[in-house]
Amino acid sequence: MKFLLSNDDGYFAPGLAALAAILQGQGEVNVVAPERDRSGASNSLTLDRPLSLRCAPSGFCYVNGTPTDCVHLAVTGMLAERPDWVFSGINHGANMGDDTIYSGTVAAATEGYLLGIPAVAISLAKRSAGHFDTAALVAKDLVARLCRDPIRGAVLLNVNVPDIPYAELKGWRVTRLGRRHKAEPVIKTQNPRGEAIYWVGPVGEAQDAAEDTDFWAVANGYVSVTPLQIDLTAFKQLEFLSSWFAA
Repeated sequence: MKFLLSNDDGYFAPGLAALAAILQGQGEVNVVAPERDRSGASNSLTLDRPLSLRCAPSGFCYVNGTPTDCVHLAVTGMLAERPDWVFSGINHGANMGDDTIYSGTVAAATEGYLLGIPAVAISLAKRSAGHFDTAALVAKDLVARLCRDPIRGAVLLNVNVPDIPYAELKGWRVTRLGRRHKAEPVIKTQNPRGEAIYWVGPVGEAQDAAEDTDFWAVANGYVSVTPLQIDLTAFKQLEFLSSWFAA
């Protein structure tokens, strides 16, 4: 199998190194990641300036752009052959519920999916992130399952792994996205010149964490696997709006 790896934490991130190390034993691995941390970049493309592609001594390539830029550049201009799978991560922190809208980790996988390549976003669901090895082994297990029973057609999977030793995982759960409370207020402070500056506040706590959600699965020691889709159409409103405009 041919793998394209990316992330949003930057090409130097320990999670990316752990993912690359374990997948190198499963097939051909190419890494194209941002040159710096681009967490929260979502699905943005850089259109106002050219991008540069460089390679580090590790063999990892890096781009002065977003996670989406990295995957787009790799697939449409760098790689001689299309990868069989795009893997994004291992992210330093969870990407569950509403996080997926903002996540650069999910965005990198989404770009692969939009280009017709099956894709996986994988995150270690705790900011302390002490067990990247656990998430790496989960990625290896997933690849083994894909080899035994390939998934046909377009697929985009969002995987969140509890930050615990691999032996303590309880198994896998296929989940839906939960929901968070609204985000905490921005944090207002001052720069050295006395001018007001603002930091985006922390995310809210889980509001919908029912047993079928990603929040519940991770909190209870399970690997959460959520299939994602990109169609933003509000289908339930189509009939109402059609009648509203016809009136």
